[in-house]
Amino acid sequence: MNKDSPRNAFFVVMITALVCSSLVSAAVVVLRPIQLNNQMLDRSRNIMQLTGLLPGEQVIEDEDMLELYKSLDIRIINIDDAVYDEEIDPITFNTRLALNDPELSVSIPSELDLASLSRRTRFVPVYMVWDDDGLDRVILPVRGNGMWSMLYGYIALEPDFNTISGMTFYEQNETPGLGDQITHGHWLEQWQGRQVYDEEGKPRFRVNEGVVQPDSTAARFEVDALTGATVTADAVTSMVHYWFGPHGYQDFLRTLSESPTIRPSEDKP
Repeated sequence: MNKDSPRNAFFVVMITALVCSSLVSAAVVVLRPIQLNNQMLDRSRNIMQLTGLLPGEQVIEDEDMLELYKSLDIRIINIDDAVYDEEIDPITFNTRLALNDPELSVSIPSELDLASLSRRTRFVPVYMVWDDDGLDRVILPVRGNGMWSMLYGYIALEPDFNTISGMTFYEQNETPGLGDQITHGHWLEQWQGRQVYDEEGKPRFRVNEGVVQPDSTAARFEVDALTGATVTADAVTSMVHYWFGPHGYQDFLRTLSESPTIRPSEDKP
């Protein structure tokens, strides 16, 4: 039998393909839990830095960070109905996968799509941080299209649901040295104490076109410009206006103000 015949060559290719595909499938199965754990760890670090609960400059080990994260009061909200949803597990719910599910996501009307998202999930996890006096802050996920990439972040609000206590961007691919300034600590620190809404309840926060003047009447709504990154800066402003507008968290935050959330029981399983 001719070992170099087309038939033999075909069989060799098929066997090689089957072996390779089996190895890839096995690797996916084995590595998937590790990937999920790393994703949760990355998410937990970004969220925990907004809680005010981390002990100063002390280094937190990965396992301890995950335990701190899981100890938070994490809830799923239905954005459309401005209510909590207790049927979805907030730890395992994947908002990115939900975007591809027509039952878990909605199309955004073009006139409201300030962040250029096209669709958003109906459900998102929110993080309630409590202290001895009650609710200390609420942390909400946000995202929006930048100049080159989708910007993903979390924004923390004080109990008045208007004053910003912290902001972080955990994923972006904006221009190095320009748009990626949104991840710089000294710029993000400016968000602390700024307000989202004006007296009429309209989103007013924005990234300024220059340096914020402290004596300006608009200073409490603004942070300094991103030098050389106007498009990214405008995208950040639009992102905040979308998520805190009528198609985002506005109704939910109004509901929180009118009907305060009850702290979970200490002995709740």
